[in-house]
Amino acid sequence: MRKPVVLITGAGGEIGHGLIARITESGRQSVVTLDLNPLEPALGRLVQREFTGSILDKPLLERVLSEFEIDTVYHLAALLSTRSEFTPTTAHQVNVEGTLHLLEFAQREAESHGRPVVFVYPSSVAAYGLPDLATKTRAGRVPEDAFNAPTTMYGCNKLYCEQLGRYYARHYKQLSVESQAGRVDFRCVRFPGLISAMTMPSGGTSDYAPEMIHAAAKGEPYACFVRPDTRIPFMAMPDGVQALLALAAAPKAALTRTAYNLGAFSPSAQEIYEVVHEAFPDAAISWKTDLKRQGIVDSWPAEVDDSAARRDWGFAPVYDFALAFSEYLIPTIRARYARG
Repeated sequence: MRKPVVLITGAGGEIGHGLIARITESGRQSVVTLDLNPLEPALGRLVQREFTGSILDKPLLERVLSEFEIDTVYHLAALLSTRSEFTPTTAHQVNVEGTLHLLEFAQREAESHGRPVVFVYPSSVAAYGLPDLATKTRAGRVPEDAFNAPTTMYGCNKLYCEQLGRYYARHYKQLSVESQAGRVDFRCVRFPGLISAMTMPSGGTSDYAPEMIHAAAKGEPYACFVRPDTRIPFMAMPDGVQALLALAAAPKAALTRTAYNLGAFSPSAQEIYEVVHEAFPDAAISWKTDLKRQGIVDSWPAEVDDSAARRDWGFAPVYDFALAFSEYLIPTIRARYARG
């Protein structure tokens, strides 16, 4: 008999780390993972089974399907924003075709065990595309359905997958004699820039915030690649992990959307600089705008309207700007380099 479990793809990243720790600590659910690389040993010991391979590998997904009964999927596997710009065809294959494989996998799984599979998907603020800075300034807190005209391959991938998920949840094979929609219970969060104290910045478009802290803590100079007045929404990683868990656990009847904005704080790059400089007075931070990356960031909202998430499933981030930097990011990153 197959065993009911939670499946996490892309489990080796920090969101995956946090989800595995939180889900397994209660002992009520077992976790199966799928990642291109083996998990760290300490993390691997927490999961029931880890599969190493690609979400594009259909025979591998068939193995998972044959051995386990999947109740919930957290689909984290993706080719991230910067790399997607350099390899757009690969980005489409991984981010879109890979997601389509997982949605079809979840549909078949739900048909097999006779109840919906919750499918939790992290989208991104990159799904937005505001046309110019004047519009960005006027727009204020942008809702989910406005300015959906992304300018990056990653943003295009994410927006399309939001729609794919909505199709599977509400309209799948709608011309069939019997409705087959609703077997995939698709639930999506549109993340702002996620800032982690535990992993190194990976060169992402919103990574100027953590890069400032890491450089200052190491005593290295840092040239920020955006203007001081640049403003986009951010969130501390622990709040991101909690948001995914809260959305997965929410009663379906309470959900009025399939995709939800999330926000926590929206400081300017100058405000981030001031907080970092206060913590590290000798920090050598300068400004050297990369016009191409600046153009991408300028197409994202300064703030998002996350009222639907707060109303429907109680989204309430713990970390505001001051708390995220003073109690989470700066002390944790400082300690990392103090240990040597």
